[in-house]
Parts: sequence; structure tokens; C-alpha cells
Amino acid sequence: MSIRELMTGDVLTVAPEDTIGETAQKMVERSVSSAVVSDYGTLIGIVTERDLTRAVAGRVHTSEARVREWMTADPITLGPDASPADAAKIMLDNGFRHVPIVEDDRAVGIVSIRDVARWSTES
Repeated sequence: MSIRELMTGDVLTVAPEDTIGETAQKMVERSVSSAVVSDYGTLIGIVTERDLTRAVAGRVHTSEARVREWMTADPITLGPDASPADAAKIMLDNGFRHVPIVEDDRAVGIVSIRDVARWSTES
């Protein structure tokens, strides 16, 4: 099995100039816990619930703080032909809950710790 079969292909994408508030609202509306950050189609970062929590704890104004200030830049990514075990290792080694799946510098999917857990129990 490859990550392609496990990943979510409908990725929420935000721009680096979007506000933290706008991003949080989009994440709530889509019921997702992360968004990839894209600059003219190229993946440049990822923003997660953890990042939003750090921003709020830092007492930022969510209507003014920009995603670029709180995202994880240049995240570790995998290609769609990687194995679920590769994703699990990245997540466990780095404390991540999400790994963007990328082809030609563009996010084509995202795999979450929940996806990997489901795979591990079905294998």
C-alpha cells in the first residue's frame, strides 16, 4: 500500500498572507486540523491546530497575525508513492500529526496520524 491510498486528497490550502483568524475559520468549516500553506501553488509550509493554539497563547490579534508568522516553514513531506510506514516514522520521530504529500512542489494530499493509526490496525 502507498500513501496515495491513505491520504486525504482534498487539502485545505491557505496563503501566507491569510490571517490566523481566517485560517482557523476555514479549518473549522472543513472540520480539519491542518492546512497547507501555498505561495503561487508551491508548498511553503503547514499550519496546524497546535500553531493556532501557540498564536492565541501568544495573545496575537487573530485578525492581524499572518499565517507566515506561525506556520512551520519547509515541512517534511513525502511523495504519493511512499509507504504508510514512512509516514509513521516521520510522525513518531518528529512529533508531527500531519505530513503533506507533494508532487512537483505542490501539495496533492495530506496524511494524518489518524490515517496512519487506521492503516496500522488494518494491516
